[in-house]
Amino acid sequence: MGFFSILYNGRVESTLENSPNRNDTVAAVILAAGQGERFEGETHKLLAPFRGKPVLQWVIDAASDADFDDIYLISGSVDFKEEERLDIFRHGVTIVENYNFEDGQATSLRSAIAVAEHDKHSAIVVGLGDMPLVPSTAWRAVAESTAQLGVATFAGNRRPPVKIHHELWPLIPISGDEGARSLLRLRPDLVNEIPCDGNPIDIDTRGDLERWN
Repeated sequence: MGFFSILYNGRVESTLENSPNRNDTVAAVILAAGQGERFEGETHKLLAPFRGKPVLQWVIDAASDADFDDIYLISGSVDFKEEERLDIFRHGVTIVENYNFEDGQATSLRSAIAVAEHDKHSAIVVGLGDMPLVPSTAWRAVAESTAQLGVATFAGNRRPPVKIHHELWPLIPISGDEGARSLLRLRPDLVNEIPCDGNPIDIDTRGDLERWN
């Protein structure tokens, strides 16, 4: 397990875009920095028990089972490295701290890109920490797509995870609550839809948790 402390400055350049040192590797990115304000109660929604383990643990396990070269867990409102309810160490997850998470999901994605650049990955596959029923097969299918921009579909509906090739990283917004979605709209010509099994529900409220638990 590693730990990156990222003070995001609003600018991440794809400096290694044409470098021969770029690895032919793919990293998983789990976005989990938000406060989850719609979820009532003292427990953060990602730590809430869901079918025997925390919501976020399901996502970590799925990404781990998909055999990525690295897994980056983007944190912000919760200090996951001190969280005993999660089994992070066994999976070799790198926790990336985004201190600007309140400026929107895009800052978390940019923080992940900064670390992916450091590790010289050729692409990232981005998923959400509150989607516990997206299986490892979906993560793996998206990772194996040869498209520059690949997105999972469930029963014909586009949902995370999303694969983003390094040449597209500079197009990610620097702030706001849209990251990969804005890229899908900006470059529809590059999008490859990958049909996946699983259930892409997200846990936003306690009602969601009770419905699917």
